[in-house]
Amino acid sequence: MDYQAADMAGKVAIVTGAGARGEGIGNGRAAAILLARAGARVVAVDRQLPLAERTVAMISEEGGTALAVQADVTSAADCERVVHEATAAFGGVDLLDNNVGVGSRGTVVDEDPDTWDRVMRINVRSMFLMGKYAIPAMTARGGGAIVNVSSIAALRPSGLTTYAASKGAVISLTRAMATDHARAGIRVNCVAPGPVYTPMVAGDGMSDELRALRRSAAPLDIEGSGWDIGEAVVFLLSDRARYITGQTLAVDGGVTLTAGRRR
Repeated sequence: MDYQAADMAGKVAIVTGAGARGEGIGNGRAAAILLARAGARVVAVDRQLPLAERTVAMISEEGGTALAVQADVTSAADCERVVHEATAAFGGVDLLDNNVGVGSRGTVVDEDPDTWDRVMRINVRSMFLMGKYAIPAMTARGGGAIVNVSSIAALRPSGLTTYAASKGAVISLTRAMATDHARAGIRVNCVAPGPVYTPMVAGDGMSDELRALRRSAAPLDIEGSGWDIGEAVVFLLSDRARYITGQTLAVDGGVTLTAGRRR
């Protein structure tokens, strides 16, 4: 992307789940770095402060401006505090990347009810709460843009029932938010990542064989990364997407086009 064309100078962006393991580039860290490159001042939010601080350091090394904030985004008080800290540090909020999420496997028969509640709390409640407190701040600035991160699991469920249900809820939440707040000048869109390779995936012990299989599942036959998701987020948050709202963009190398086919 031409970051000069996606200029966000003067904008304030909150990115949740902005940390990543080690020096790796996850979806949130990529979005935070790319937003800073586009000129935004970034509030990097993570449950583990050192991970957010490393993202901020990476941004600072490139000459960008960022602030690390520790928060549990399933907590209303923490989400409200994130918006207050962003406003205190940078004067307001213009952009929000709701990136936090966890996975789960199994059917409704297999799933533990407590796990269902945990996944819904992290994957859906967090986005509801961040929107609840960020939208008034955006409205005070004359508008803004939000991206909620879903998953292609919501579009092609395959053994990830609780996760798929939560990510489907994210898509519905996105459409509702887009409708509710359009008159306030706030756009709300969704990115649905495919099987991208990130530090979280690597940390779960993925074998080389499975990694190759995931890559070959995409018609493009290339492996996606956090950067690919970050690029999509930056585009949808930028003024280049000013006439786009309530939409879900699958960033998956074409996986959803060939679901169920054998190569």
